[in-house]
Amino acid sequence: MRLLLGAALLAGAAVAVATPQRQSVNDTAITAAGFPATLGEYRFFADGAAQRPAAGVTPYRVQTPLWSDGADKLRFVYLPAGTQAKAQGEGLLDLPVGAALIKTFKLEGRLIETRVLLHRADGWVALPYQWNREQTEARLVLGGARLDLTTPQGARISYAVPNKNQCKECHQQKDAVVPLGPKARNLAAGWLVSWHKAGKLDQVPAVAARVPLWEERAKLPAAPVARGWLDANCAHCHNPAGSASNSGLDLRWEQGDPVKVGIMKRPVAAGRGSGGLEYDVLPGHPDKSIMIYRMGSLEGGISMPELGRSTVDPAGQAAVARWIGEMKQ
Repeated sequence: MRLLLGAALLAGAAVAVATPQRQSVNDTAITAAGFPATLGEYRFFADGAAQRPAAGVTPYRVQTPLWSDGADKLRFVYLPAGTQAKAQGEGLLDLPVGAALIKTFKLEGRLIETRVLLHRADGWVALPYQWNREQTEARLVLGGARLDLTTPQGARISYAVPNKNQCKECHQQKDAVVPLGPKARNLAAGWLVSWHKAGKLDQVPAVAARVPLWEERAKLPAAPVARGWLDANCAHCHNPAGSASNSGLDLRWEQGDPVKVGIMKRPVAAGRGSGGLEYDVLPGHPDKSIMIYRMGSLEGGISMPELGRSTVDPAGQAAVARWIGEMKQ
């Protein structure tokens, strides 16, 4: 009897040892002072190379994304145990201290970089991590990096992993670093419902007009498609609290003033960036609109958006040109 009991206990122990433990996120790495040297220190992924998230890390996508030379992006959000995000109408979800937003970029079929936004007690911190060739780890690159890569469209580019200050340039609103992507209007309704049911969101926010799903743009009206692209790609600077507030352009999705979104608006400063054109948006004439001119340029001082790309977004430019072309003169 004792032999049988001992054998059973040994078998049970063997089963316990063989059972894999759930990967848990390192909350201290998110909230403590300092910058972890590797992405692995956070333990966001049970399998980093496969981008398989750890327990508590939730994948999500945005309806219309920011263009980054055609790179695939994998997005994740993490909330500490026992916390919730709070809905703030159609805008950004209010994520608690200890939360993290994780975005991985893929080109040439491999992981290139992962950017993290960490919500600490004194605000948000943005950090870039570059993946090694072996795809086993990503290391912190505070000074950024340059990589020779090929886009899905076949263009050879010098891809820029942003430095810490460049992360801040896009994410800073007035004096604070803030997230950009997880706005209720740019998230799928079903995802918000499921996150609420999981206890991660206090309520499902009411959204009057959701940003269109980018893959469905061809069958949708021109205006919401173009405005969604401008909101995702330009509005983080072109808003009253952004770095381009002095331009007078406000390209946020919710802005309803035609002049503020550029229609029949003259540029504040008519330099090289105007291309000799008179209006940011001239109804019926995309070829005579400064907005299209700057979107189609890669020249420093003219190119818009000025950070985060080395190539023109052909689909984005076509969507905005279609919107302008269909406007009544």
